[in-house]
Amino acid sequence: MDLLLTFIQKAIGQGIAILFGATGEIVTEKSGNLNLGIPGIMYMGGISGLMGAFFYEKNVANPIPLIGLFISFLMTFIVSALGGFIYSFLTITLRANQNVVGLALTTFGVGFGNFFGGSISKLAGGVGQISVKTTAAAFRASVPVLNKIPIIGDLLFSYGFLTYLAIIISLSMTYFLKHTRKGLNLRAVGEDPATADAAGINVTRYKYSATVMGAAIAGLGGLYFVMEYYGGTWSNNGFGDRGWLAIALVILALWNPNNAIWGSFLFGGLYILYIYLPGLTRATQELCKMLPYLVTIVVLIISSKRNKHESQPPSSLGKAYFREER
Repeated sequence: MDLLLTFIQKAIGQGIAILFGATGEIVTEKSGNLNLGIPGIMYMGGISGLMGAFFYEKNVANPIPLIGLFISFLMTFIVSALGGFIYSFLTITLRANQNVVGLALTTFGVGFGNFFGGSISKLAGGVGQISVKTTAAAFRASVPVLNKIPIIGDLLFSYGFLTYLAIIISLSMTYFLKHTRKGLNLRAVGEDPATADAAGINVTRYKYSATVMGAAIAGLGGLYFVMEYYGGTWSNNGFGDRGWLAIALVILALWNPNNAIWGSFLFGGLYILYIYLPGLTRATQELCKMLPYLVTIVVLIISSKRNKHESQPPSSLGKAYFREER
């Protein structure tokens, strides 16, 4: 029982960063933009939040955890949103290829994170010496009182606020996309921007807004991983392929943020399954790590066979729209 409980907790812990990334990408893709820069934006979000907390704690004699949390959160949100703006400017205004820009943004983001991570390490006294435990403690604080309930407390109330925020954002985005006028307009832009434009919807504004907001949400996945999962430390290339798993989760979730919640926990469990399976060789461990991608491929095949419109990506996904060519 204890082993199962630990596994579920670890699966949720692994899945939350992926959930932030997937939710942000779903919002972006609903506008018709395909942002493959999400992995890089998660790196940018993680390191910028850590930098904000590090310099705050370094220059204040008695740092207050909640102030460090606010600064860290704000830095992540701004830098990640800026990454989304850069992508939008290059692909929408300058008409650059979405795939090329996205992959370039991922390369830049990873380099950005590793460069500043190494620089802060030197300021902190050496590689691996970055520590913002005061701020991280605020991120990792679990739900008081309820976390003391046997089993249920550990399973549901032992996480930091970013875990619950990820779920709230996903639920809110589902409601926004399905039940609000702006959400329906955004979906219309992603399905047929020319028709949406003819109906008086500002396609450019919606594409910019969705991409910038999607990037800001995805960047919180990097902040979660650094602050809540890693406890306020930085490791170069420590995110692994979680950013790409977030993009794969978009497909598994069938472009529905609600589905991304359980899908992220599934991915988190599959990602660490090899740790709990005895007798695996290094090769079979790597095969286990492929399971999330295999599940995504199976779901993609099944959904394409059923051909239900609600299970398909937005019709204009990845396609540039220029009003003068309408």
